[in-house]
Amino acid sequence: MILGALAFMGVFGFLAARFNYPAVLDGSAEEVFPQLLATGRVGRAVWAIYALLPLIWLPAGAGAYSALRRVSPGAMLIALQFAVVASISMMLGLMRWPSIHWRLAEAYAVADPGQRAVLAALFDGLNSYLGNYLGEFLGELSFSMFFLLSALALRKSPDAPRWAAPIGLVTAAAGLIGMFRNVTSAVGLIASINNYLLPLWMIVLGVVLLRYLNQPESR
Repeated sequence: MILGALAFMGVFGFLAARFNYPAVLDGSAEEVFPQLLATGRVGRAVWAIYALLPLIWLPAGAGAYSALRRVSPGAMLIALQFAVVASISMMLGLMRWPSIHWRLAEAYAVADPGQRAVLAALFDGLNSYLGNYLGEFLGELSFSMFFLLSALALRKSPDAPRWAAPIGLVTAAAGLIGMFRNVTSAVGLIASINNYLLPLWMIVLGVVLLRYLNQPESR
């Protein structure tokens, strides 16, 4: 989880500098496709790496479940399932960039105006389904619920530090509110803050699991 957070910040920083990410997500095909191709092979490789980063939720979910199931077995079993859903949905959403979006961008560059209209409509549809609904909404709902249930379990654990659960609860709340940024601009600030809270809480939770809860089952 700690390494995943650091990798997330590294990739996010690269895409922010080279691709105007995440603001570019609101752009049209005419604006986005040339920028995407301009990142070159390196940019495509970074997108591919970014698409695989959500797999971190699988070992993270298993680790959190193993550490906290003694104090909250039912909640942590559900949290584990949310971690799996988050991993798959976010991965599928991000994979559109180095795969189908990349091919669409190459076709758009040599297409005539009529073909470009069709490609732009396909681009918008994929962004709405794979990006907004599957990757962002379902993915962020799932990992926010994972954080929420894990934080509630931390509150019950006699081994966890008292300061850990409140950070997790705040991060989960910010994620559950921020995921509505595509519905209303009123939560835009919270969504932006959550971009920093997310990797911070991943690191904190990883440290807590390693330092405080990595105990034998017989304890």
